[in-house]
Amino acid sequence: MQFCVITYDGTDAEAPARRNAARPAHRAGAAALEQEGHLICGGGILNEEGESIGSIMMMNFDTQEEFDAYMESEPFLTMGVWKKVQVLPFRITVAQPLPKK
Repeated sequence: MQFCVITYDGTDAEAPARRNAARPAHRAGAAALEQEGHLICGGGILNEEGESIGSIMMMNFDTQEEFDAYMESEPFLTMGVWKKVQVLPFRITVAQPLPKK
């Protein structure tokens, strides 16, 4: 099962500090998810100043329960970074590898 996860951070004054505090755990988890084949792609949603204000991830899990378990442990959720989360069923029909930099 594939999922498109669209999230938005809080907009309060402490939101950037929460994101920065949770980022190392989030990035470590994302690396593990990628190696396990669960994270197809992901990245930050940016504001006009180029600052992260949310995230988009394309995820792949065998079951809804596995996805739900991941979401319950996601640091950006458990540490209060993401305040709005939308999860949509998703099916990849076209994918291209990213160019090497």
